[in-house]
Amino acid sequence: MENQIKNVTYKTTNTYETLNELTNQTKRVWIVFHGIGFLSRFFLKYFNELPKNENYIIAPQAPSKYYLKNEYKHVGASWLTKENTALETTNLYNYLDAVIEDENLPLDCEIVLFGFSQGISIALRYLAYSKMTCSKLILYAGGIPTELKKSDFTHLKKETEIISVFGNKDQYITPDKLIEENNKLKTLFGDRIKNITFDGGHEVKKEIINQLAK
Repeated sequence: MENQIKNVTYKTTNTYETLNELTNQTKRVWIVFHGIGFLSRFFLKYFNELPKNENYIIAPQAPSKYYLKNEYKHVGASWLTKENTALETTNLYNYLDAVIEDENLPLDCEIVLFGFSQGISIALRYLAYSKMTCSKLILYAGGIPTELKKSDFTHLKKETEIISVFGNKDQYITPDKLIEENNKLKTLFGDRIKNITFDGGHEVKKEIINQLAK
């Protein structure tokens, strides 16, 4: 008798973390998606030099947690794997919808959608699914999901800035990989992309974050 795969629906709870206060002085709301191996609270440290009264940062938490380096000491998390990807993606959409609803964001704030490494795939997929509008879409050192199409992003305003960031010593981005990712971006967004290259590897740099906030 062969194994059978069955699904069950149940209620679950996940955390997310924020930095600064959302007030009538807030100009920008950042929704930031960390890379593999991060927890949201540690990812927020890269945004703690932004002007506090102007920037409110929301860091969703990838749900799949695990011990790093088999030391059973430090914990990291992953957004998705190749296992049950479609189902897990739907679960993530439900979670992110709940985060956005919980925050009840004001309409007069700029929305900055930011993805680092694996977080890019979640930021872009959620943007395509939710039809959220944003003033900036920042794709920092990661790959573009192959299933996405230009038509998934026609809801974005012409004024939306689309920024791609890579380190010139990123160990995961070979010259061929960089050409491939740039071609994917061009297919999705045409010539709207602003490219930023910094001196460094596969890392988030605060000075780049501060530059992108302007």
